[in-house]
Amino acid sequence: MNNLTLHGQENIVAPAFYLPNRLSVQACKALNYLLQGRLVYITDAAFPPLPEIENYLLGKKLLPERFDFRNGTPQAARELLRYYFKKGKSVVFMPGQLAKVRGCLADVPELFLEYAQRMCLPISPLFLGFYGESIDTLYRDVKENGCCEEFYVLPQLPVGAHMAERLLSVWMEKSSEVFSSRPLLNGSLTAHLVHALRKHGAVEMIDGLNGKSLPYYKILGVAMTVAARLRKRGEQRIGVILPPGPGGTIALLACMLAGITPVIINYASSDASFQSTVQQAELKSFITARQFMEKLPSFSWPATNQLILVEELLASLPKLQLIGNVMLARFAPAGFLCKKTRAAERYGEDEAAMLFTAGSTGEPKGVALTHRMVLSNIAQSCCRLVLDHERVLGSLPLFHSFGFTIAFILPLMKGRPICTYPNPTDARTLCQLIERYELTMLCATPTFARAMLRRANPYTFATVRYFIVGAERLPVELEKEYITHTGIQLLEGYGLTEASPVCTVNLPDEPRIPGSAFSIPGTTPRSIGCLLPGITVRITDAENDNKILPLTERGMVWLKGPNIFRGYVRRPELNASVFRDGWFKTGDIGRMDLNGFITLDGRLSRFSKVGGEMVPHEAVEELITHILKLNTDKLSIAVTGILDAQKGEAIALLTALPDHVSPQAQRELISKLRTEFPLHGIPNLWAPRYVVPVAEIPILSSGKQDLGLCRRMALEYLEGGLS
Repeated sequence: MNNLTLHGQENIVAPAFYLPNRLSVQACKALNYLLQGRLVYITDAAFPPLPEIENYLLGKKLLPERFDFRNGTPQAARELLRYYFKKGKSVVFMPGQLAKVRGCLADVPELFLEYAQRMCLPISPLFLGFYGESIDTLYRDVKENGCCEEFYVLPQLPVGAHMAERLLSVWMEKSSEVFSSRPLLNGSLTAHLVHALRKHGAVEMIDGLNGKSLPYYKILGVAMTVAARLRKRGEQRIGVILPPGPGGTIALLACMLAGITPVIINYASSDASFQSTVQQAELKSFITARQFMEKLPSFSWPATNQLILVEELLASLPKLQLIGNVMLARFAPAGFLCKKTRAAERYGEDEAAMLFTAGSTGEPKGVALTHRMVLSNIAQSCCRLVLDHERVLGSLPLFHSFGFTIAFILPLMKGRPICTYPNPTDARTLCQLIERYELTMLCATPTFARAMLRRANPYTFATVRYFIVGAERLPVELEKEYITHTGIQLLEGYGLTEASPVCTVNLPDEPRIPGSAFSIPGTTPRSIGCLLPGITVRITDAENDNKILPLTERGMVWLKGPNIFRGYVRRPELNASVFRDGWFKTGDIGRMDLNGFITLDGRLSRFSKVGGEMVPHEAVEELITHILKLNTDKLSIAVTGILDAQKGEAIALLTALPDHVSPQAQRELISKLRTEFPLHGIPNLWAPRYVVPVAEIPILSSGKQDLGLCRRMALEYLEGGLS
């Protein structure tokens, strides 16, 4: 057992039924030792063990007992286990070979967890995890570099309801615990970036605006020179008002090298939101570019004496120092560069960057991303994504958490080329860049993806391997359009600024393994994807945080993991309401399946309690869009809830369609929807009670609905009409 660390020997019970999330030769050796050879493995004939495990078992004369789980009954399986129990032998379920995306929590498909639930026997969970010390991938072959597996015997679960969900929960929590304990995560993000930019110095960042490219070693050398100037200012935080591109990259990296937290400003926000950001982050200075300022004349720019203009800053740098730093970045050892720049002076729980949430229901909230959080999310993403040859499109704003971590930090850390472009709404140019530079990884919102599809030609997405979408729900019709017209599968994911941000992602299914009938999907339709390693989930009643529900029941989603933040900046009362015993309350309503995929029904703020029933606004919007056969290229309807004396709340439908202006047309629309809803299996209780004509549906700069303004518009209209 030289390549395995064993934990939980005190939890061994014999004879008993042991269910591991996965197995290896070393884990089998440990079980043989712990159970003194008195064990038998059970598996399905169409679920063969790995050859190396089968060879080990053959040498020990422990060939698995075959059971047909697809056609046999749980009762028959229970009797088989009891037969061995009477002989004094423990039974271990043997996960076999199956098609799966790397980084899965378990090699146990849903069918076997359902069996475990229906056999009505106590179960002793086993957890086998392996997390290497490399940022490239935390799941590696255990033979590589002599690294060590972590093998845990967990306390036995008694017979009872929801056994499958309980198994999944204990595996998840142990995975998160083990992942969170890795020393790698307490390091310095800045130092890792220095090492990566030095190692991959010849890789280039392409400026999509002008076609010019800048190798990573030059980016590092210039950032080192700028950092020396910024450090003299003695400021704790500096605002960065720049789009994705070489300038924005140098500014962010220079701040981090100077020991300054870059606060990435949402330059598409309102004046009130910007002023709130400045006040909360206590900002005095801002890095931007004169050329960028000219493109945003309506933005509430700070006073001239607060601005650090990139053009003037670069022009004022000492030429010899700049050339010297560029040469050092090209040829000096990374360790020397880290020491020279003091790159590792901030690490672990120190601030790495600060972002502000979009504020769809109120003023923006500050989220300090620590070195540990970002390193965790980069490592978690590398567990799932294969990024060995990707060329990345960086068009999402840097103030967008996904744009910061996945379209900016991740490719730099992995040494992958990036093509940047400052405008994610310029679909025509984005499509041209994808073709010209043969880009393979795209990140966008569904709204931006729809615009790109309209501008694409048959060859635009020929090189694309990953097209990940998030920030809003992926419409079914858009998903189908992409498959039909391009052959590309849009991969819906889910993240939160508070989670650094990625929590789940769908990925393409892996090909079936010959001789194996089982697989764990990479994608589950209508889900937001499978959890990344190291994150664990809890579901509670939507109206009672203390009532924990089984994972497969719909309720409030809570998260825990090393990528989750510690609280909003200067918001102690709000923090008290969203944290409990280390768990973060996301505000999203959803449920998990037994393969680890999460399906969301919407945010709690997008539900109304009508007559005691929780009504999801997004589902109502989707159904009305279908009934009215609306063009989804433009947002023309929105649903909100208003107080109602009889039923608690009532549904109001905002519509920007000219057909719904007159009172008669509104009455006819309500009647039509009340007739159609039951035909689609939806109760009339969900149907809108009021129709509110508006000039347009208000949206935020992120493309999401402005929920607060939608509700205010409905209230103002109805108060005037009902008075």
